[in-house]
Amino acid sequence: MGGSGARVRFGTSRLGMTLLLASTFATAGADEPAVEPVAVGRDPDRIILTWNGDPATSQAVTWRTDSDDPPARAQLARAHADPRFTRRAREVPAVTQPLDAQGGKVFHHTCVFGELESDTTYAYRVGNGKRWSEWFHFQTASRTPEPFSFIYFGDAQNDIKSLWSRVVREAFRDAPRARFLLHAGDLVDNANSDKQWGEWFGAGGWVNGTVPSVPTPGNHEYARESSRLTRHLSHHWRPQFALPENGPKGLEETAYWFDIQGLRVISLNSNERVGDQAVWVDAVLADNPAPWTIVTFHHPVFSTKSSRDNPEVRRHWKPVFDRRRVDLVLQGHDHAYGRFTDGAERNLPTGAAARSEETGTVYVVSVSGPKMYDLQRTPNMRRAGENTQLYQVVSIDGAKLRYEARTAIGELYDAFELEKQPGQPNRLIEIAPEVPERLGPTGEAKPVPGPQDGAKPEEAKTRPKEGKSKPGTREPI
Repeated sequence: MGGSGARVRFGTSRLGMTLLLASTFATAGADEPAVEPVAVGRDPDRIILTWNGDPATSQAVTWRTDSDDPPARAQLARAHADPRFTRRAREVPAVTQPLDAQGGKVFHHTCVFGELESDTTYAYRVGNGKRWSEWFHFQTASRTPEPFSFIYFGDAQNDIKSLWSRVVREAFRDAPRARFLLHAGDLVDNANSDKQWGEWFGAGGWVNGTVPSVPTPGNHEYARESSRLTRHLSHHWRPQFALPENGPKGLEETAYWFDIQGLRVISLNSNERVGDQAVWVDAVLADNPAPWTIVTFHHPVFSTKSSRDNPEVRRHWKPVFDRRRVDLVLQGHDHAYGRFTDGAERNLPTGAAARSEETGTVYVVSVSGPKMYDLQRTPNMRRAGENTQLYQVVSIDGAKLRYEARTAIGELYDAFELEKQPGQPNRLIEIAPEVPERLGPTGEAKPVPGPQDGAKPEEAKTRPKEGKSKPGTREPI
């Protein structure tokens, strides 16, 4: 991985792209709401940890202020119970990038801490020498496979401050030692809305400063200017997230990969250049020493409703996942819950605690925000859910992966385990949930075949069309 094990600094590609985006999107686009005032002060805010290098030896942190004078910096030290650890802190200069957000100019700052010791707890703070944040802790990853967990969120997108925040907090209470927070796209509703990004950062709060985030872009992270026919990545994305730049050229920090403690995580950008990424991800998977592989992107391979089907994604990417034996694919977009098998299993029994002889890739679609759509049951959908805010905790321990989907109030909604079998596909073990499926107003969902299950395309066209970006309706792709 680029920058692994060394002090990482941004090259001109990242800074140049950010400045280009800042000038390109200086005003709200056709998809954006009216200009809103920017709530930013001299004290650091929107502090967030990400990775753009090796999680065992590096850590990135990004924040913003209303000024670049004095120059931004961070202080870093090994954490210690003795508060005098601060005397041993070293300063790390930041890269500062201006951004014309709605209502005024702000400055985003990024520090990348390099040459760190693995499996070590560090303390850091950010500021400018005069005004500082509080001290935060983070822990570097182990160099070798070790048990760990992470949290996965589907779309946050709407009512972020009022209703998504409770899901983040419940998830953190459930898995406070999670290594990272994975966001499967549509973090906000309007790509360039500074107010909505402020709500997203506020919902995570100080957790963002101590648990790294791993975001992948959804269609709502793309905006269209009135003068342009094509949609472009939010101008907030690259200044506020320092992510790996090891993806296809032009998709930096949206398509990327990293390894952590025996797991390879791959983010794909399902909004553009799907075919190009199939070639790239095949190469990344072909040279993969990690025993576990998880891929995340926004538009699902198997959708929870036929009218939201993504045949191009499935045609280009699923054969690669099959060939390279990807273990788990985590997605969003459909504002419902669905866990799918890929049709490659043999002798798969049903019922709680059932064991299959073997299983291929498991595909999950989930939603953490309050906007909900209805679904249609399909033969390969093992568990479904409507009108339910969820978060997922994924834990890996040696040859076993455990997946738990929990509701916003902590109920176990879906769970299974995958066990590695040398030379064979994974063994799938179903775990009994605590609550029945939540399906529609009557508690029942009827199977309706769609194109992904062999239905003729014209059958899907005769079903009612869905509208744009309203609860219970379809959003644009």
